[in-house]
Amino acid sequence: MTFGFLSPLYTAVSWIIVQFHSLYSNVFRFDPDGGWAWGLSIASMVVVIRICLIPLFVKQIKATRAMQAIQPKMKAIQERYKNDRQRQSEEMMKLYKEAGTNPFSSCLPILVQAPFFTALYGVLAQVAKGHDIGVIHGDLLLSAGKAHIFGAPLSATFVSSGETSVKIVTAVMIILMSLSQFITQRQLMTKNVDLTVKTPFMQQQKMLMYVFPVMFAVMGINFPVGVLVYWLTTNVWSMGQQLVVIHNNPTPGSKAFQHRQERLKKAGRLRPDGTEIKGALWGMLPPSKAAIEEAASAAAVVEESVRASRQQPRRQTKAQRQQGGAAQVTEEAPAEPAEDAAPAESGAEPAAKQTAAKAGGPKQGTRQQPKRGGQRPKKKS
Repeated sequence: MTFGFLSPLYTAVSWIIVQFHSLYSNVFRFDPDGGWAWGLSIASMVVVIRICLIPLFVKQIKATRAMQAIQPKMKAIQERYKNDRQRQSEEMMKLYKEAGTNPFSSCLPILVQAPFFTALYGVLAQVAKGHDIGVIHGDLLLSAGKAHIFGAPLSATFVSSGETSVKIVTAVMIILMSLSQFITQRQLMTKNVDLTVKTPFMQQQKMLMYVFPVMFAVMGINFPVGVLVYWLTTNVWSMGQQLVVIHNNPTPGSKAFQHRQERLKKAGRLRPDGTEIKGALWGMLPPSKAAIEEAASAAAVVEESVRASRQQPRRQTKAQRQQGGAAQVTEEAPAEPAEDAAPAESGAEPAAKQTAAKAGGPKQGTRQQPKRGGQRPKKKS
C-alpha cells in the first residue's frame, strides 16, 4: 500500500536502506542477498531516525514532567468548572500555556515516526509484489526479494504466510516487540514517577502500560518481517535511551531520584542543598578537587550548625525557673554582718508580725483593702 503524497519519503527511506546495505555487503562482507545485510540496514535506519529524534525525546520528557506537576491544578479546575465545559477548556488552555506544555507533547516522537513507519511498510509491500519503489529497482529489487531472516522473507507476514517456520519467526518477533514495549512503559511507571502525587494522569499511564503491548500484538500479525524488525529495534532503543535518562536525570520525588542522590552523596558530588557537583564535559568526567573541597566545606558548615542547634538548653518549667531565681538572689546577698540596730529591728519585726496575725491582721503577701470611712448619709425624705 502506497500513497502518492509520500513518494519523497519512500525515496528517502529506500535510499537510506540501500546505503546501509551497500555498507554491510561491501565493507563487512555480508551476503548481499542475505537477510543479515537487509535486516541490519533496516535496523541502522531506525538508529539514524532515533538519533535525529533525540531533541524531540528531550522535549517529551520535559512535557511529561510538566504534565505530572500540573495534575493537581487540572483536577481543581475540573471540579470547579464541572458544569461549564467552555470555561473549563479555557482554564485548561491557560494552565497549559503557563506550564509551557500540552497533552500532545509527549506523543511527538511517535507522531514523527509514523510517516517513516508508513513509508517502510509501503516499501516492503512493493518489494513483496516485485514492483520498483524509490531507489530499489533492478538487481536491488531481486536481492531484497531473496532476503530471509531466520528463514522468513522480509515481506512475509504472520497472516499471509502458510509456512510454519515463517509463522514461528513472526510470532517470536511479535512477542519480543510487545514485551519490550511493556518493559519500557513499566520501568517508567515504577522508577521515574513521583509517587507522592496521585493523579488521573498516573492512572492513564498505568492503563497504557497494558494497552500498548496488546495493541502492537494485534496489529503485528499483519506486519511484514521487515516492519517487525523496525519496531523491535525502535523499542529496544527506547528502552535503553530511557534507562540512561532515568539513571542520570530522574524525575524529582521518584525512586530513581532517591537512588541518584545516594550515589552522588557517596561519590562526594552532592552539595548540602541537594544539587549536583558536575565535572567536566557535562558531568561525564569526575569533579575537580576544588569542587570536592567546596562540597566538603559546605557539608562541614551544615554539620556544625546542626550540632550547635542540638546543644541549645532545654526549656525550663515554671518551678525550675523560680528555683533558679531564688538561688541567684541567695548568691547575690551580702555576707557582711548587719549593723547593731539591725538585730533589734529584725527581732521586733517578727514580733509585730505575730501580734498582727493573732489580731486577725492581714497576712503577709496579701493585698490590704482600704477601710471605708464614716457612715453613708441618710436620704432626705
